[in-house]
Amino acid sequence: MQPHRGTLILVFGILGLVCCGPFGLAAWIMGSGDLKQMDAGTMDSEGRSSTNGGKICGIIATVLWGLGALIFAFGLIASNLK
Repeated sequence: MQPHRGTLILVFGILGLVCCGPFGLAAWIMGSGDLKQMDAGTMDSEGRSSTNGGKICGIIATVLWGLGALIFAFGLIASNLK
């Protein structure tokens, strides 16, 4: 059985929220894959809660950074129309 990466995924999710959006995307992708492996029984399920928490933080970080990028892009477009 593979060891879980729950702590790493949780740290990536928090980093995604705090400073760098791509960490959030990585946490989302890694967390989803690890949870599937835990459900299949090929990965240690002891880290399920931290993996799930990191995945959720990653989803939130990705959405927030994506919205920020859209607002920034619309701001640039609006400022160039004047």
